[in-house]
Amino acid sequence: MDRSALGLVEPILRHLLGGDTNPALYNRHYSEIVNCFILAYGIGFLFSGRIIDRIGARRGLALAIAVWAVASMSHAFARTVLGFGIARFALGLGESGNIPAALKVTADWFPPEQRTLANGIFNAGTSAAFLLAPLLIPFVAFRFGWQAAFFTTGGLSLIWLVCWLLFPYNRLRQRYGVAPASGLVATRPSFISLLRHRSTWGFALSKFCTDPVWWFYLFWLPKYFNERYHVDMSHLGPPLILVYIGATFGSVAGGWLAGHFMRRGCSVYVARRRALLASALCALAVVFVPFVHHIGMAVGLLCLSTAAHQGWSSNLFSTPADHFSSASVASVVGIGGAVGSFGSTVFTALVGILWTHHALFIFFASGFTYLFSVLVFQSSRFTPGLHAKALNNGC
Repeated sequence: MDRSALGLVEPILRHLLGGDTNPALYNRHYSEIVNCFILAYGIGFLFSGRIIDRIGARRGLALAIAVWAVASMSHAFARTVLGFGIARFALGLGESGNIPAALKVTADWFPPEQRTLANGIFNAGTSAAFLLAPLLIPFVAFRFGWQAAFFTTGGLSLIWLVCWLLFPYNRLRQRYGVAPASGLVATRPSFISLLRHRSTWGFALSKFCTDPVWWFYLFWLPKYFNERYHVDMSHLGPPLILVYIGATFGSVAGGWLAGHFMRRGCSVYVARRRALLASALCALAVVFVPFVHHIGMAVGLLCLSTAAHQGWSSNLFSTPADHFSSASVASVVGIGGAVGSFGSTVFTALVGILWTHHALFIFFASGFTYLFSVLVFQSSRFTPGLHAKALNNGC
């Protein structure tokens, strides 16, 4: 919810940051503010994954939550592009620890046939937050001012921090967690050795291609509804909620689909590939969004495309645990997240330049990049010595 607050109060910030006088310049400034978050998110991924592998998921996630809660509240004190950029950068550093820690948790607690569904459920939590944000944040901003929106999201994060610290993670893991797979290396390999693995770069390049699309949905959809269909801030809630209902469903359904293929006898690799291909085909729906004139049709297409992205992510997030031991999962996810954030930074900069006159290209790129990523995933199928038996079995 912290990261979505900026897009929801953007109609107010547009007046604060000069969007009324020079829209084209403001769009570039807005993309720069967004990019500060994405850039820090990528930089943080490089370090957070390794840190979490060393100190454990419980302490690593607690540290990340504390940083992003404070960073979220710091937005309330910003008044310039530079000020918002600094606040977004700090938020990105904090949130970069969330996904590596969560994936390490699922690697510790769930076997491969259950892991994708577990990842889908926790990934659906991000979509569930986006369901609440369009209702809560505009209400708070109108009632108490836009600054209160950031205090609210930061305060909710602090409540989550307390809940996480009270959860007896290590004690329950000893009782209910899973032992490392026999085919995986139990020791923690060096960072350089992880960079040499083909599977690491298959995951990372897939993130490079598809991560930018989610940031586009998160930060630019409210702006698109406002400019294309004249939906003001007080009425952004219903269309965004419907879109993220689709995303929530897709996250769980994508995780279930891979598990379904495994239960029918498919290998881990084949099940992942089929689920990723199904998601990639559904993601093409976004290509048709610029051609529809009714907001209801646009919302329907975006429901399908965001569901496809979350289904894709649920399966892609599961691949590091398929190839690496639990001691390395967060590090591999960190590498992939950093590469994905680099791609997102480039794409977001292009969105800021193309938004005013060439938005059609943005929607086309957002749709077709998943099919290209399927080819990337296919090319990284085998890595010697890593889960070889599971990968070679057919369906």
